[in-house]
Amino acid sequence: MRKLAVILAFAASPALATGIEIEVSGEAEGTIAIDLLEDVAPAHAERIATLAAEGAYDGVVFHRVIDGFMAQTGDVEFGKMGGDMSMAGRGGSAMPDLPAEFSDIPFERGVVGMARSQNPDSANSQFFIMFAPGAFLNGQYTVVGRVTSGMEVVDAIKRGEGRNGAVIGQPDVMERVTVTD
Repeated sequence: MRKLAVILAFAASPALATGIEIEVSGEAEGTIAIDLLEDVAPAHAERIATLAAEGAYDGVVFHRVIDGFMAQTGDVEFGKMGGDMSMAGRGGSAMPDLPAEFSDIPFERGVVGMARSQNPDSANSQFFIMFAPGAFLNGQYTVVGRVTSGMEVVDAIKRGEGRNGAVIGQPDVMERVTVTD
């Protein structure tokens, strides 16, 4: 019963942020503005805002980029520029994984979703931005935000290779991620 009360208290608490801005460098240069959807995925939006406010996303690369599909980033454990990139995409934050917050919002161009393992309740810090619609993700992954400006920067992110989209060589990086009001 105590756990339920904590969850209800969290749901009633005010939103932490309304969005983030990502300064990107590499093949892509510029700023991506994302509106976090606190009303749709409050725990996931709070997680991204918290990690951004702590500076955890600063210096994290886009490690998985599949042309015509999406660009993935946010591995604050193994995805920092200058580190051993062989593990990028396998880590998360020191915080616990999040229960899924699925919605009816479709995965369209510019939608931001939370990356996870096969377990629906395993999202942590990684997220992806859609290049194009991906209806097969609908109801299977948590929608956490939408790009409001800078889609041309997203489109310029260095593409990965192979079926998994692993970025070879110098990946694009989130130099700085800030919380916006």
